[in-house]
Amino acid sequence: MWNSLRNIVNCGISLSQPYNNIINQQIRTTYILKRKHQPRLHKKNMKPKSLSHKHYLYELIKDTTVEKSQPLKLILSTNVEGLGSKGDLVEVKPSYGYNNLILLQKAVYATEENIEKYINLEKKLEDKPSSPYVPIRMACMQRMTLSVVMNKELPWTLKPWHIRVSFRKCGWEVPEKAIILPDQPISGPDLNAESKEFFITVQFSPKERQEVRCRLHHWSTHPSDRLPYVKEFWKIPAEPLIPITQKEHNSEIKL
Repeated sequence: MWNSLRNIVNCGISLSQPYNNIINQQIRTTYILKRKHQPRLHKKNMKPKSLSHKHYLYELIKDTTVEKSQPLKLILSTNVEGLGSKGDLVEVKPSYGYNNLILLQKAVYATEENIEKYINLEKKLEDKPSSPYVPIRMACMQRMTLSVVMNKELPWTLKPWHIRVSFRKCGWEVPEKAIILPDQPISGPDLNAESKEFFITVQFSPKERQEVRCRLHHWSTHPSDRLPYVKEFWKIPAEPLIPITQKEHNSEIKL
């Protein structure tokens, strides 16, 4: 009986050893303390006086475990959307910088050697975007279908401010000077152009442009004259409003 009990205990100890190795990890913590009562002085070459219980009372001056960590300075080794371009000096949180940039070899520490290495590289880059957020905005505009709602009763001609209002309804702030309309004017009301699509161009900088797909809809102030509401219209295939522009757009995509 005792042998079987000894085997069970040994088996339990052997099974618990891997877990103990995982749990017993070293943690870097630093606490700065100050004694409430200073110990008494002792004479030179004499035995120090014993400490009483009041000498073991401390005041916490600083706890590094709850202290806000300083931002980490890094130099990007590649373009990172929403953060910067290759060669840019950025400051990020230590956890984000280590897990998402350093480990993935997207950035290096901003040491003196790396700063000298990348300072000349930043000047030579010609394809650097005007802003780290421009690639994100261009990618979103490439996927979107903008609804352009026009009056069904009064005559109109499409202007940049119509597109600006349509963007604002979607939560985008696009200035009129950045909106480029098709060469062929679009006028209405024309029910034959209902739910047809065309393309406009948004210019971020002289070298950064993005085409946006638009869908034309008519709206009436009288509820009885309104057209039926189409749910999720962007999922329905549409005919081009300007066939020439549509062909040119398709050829640019193939290239």
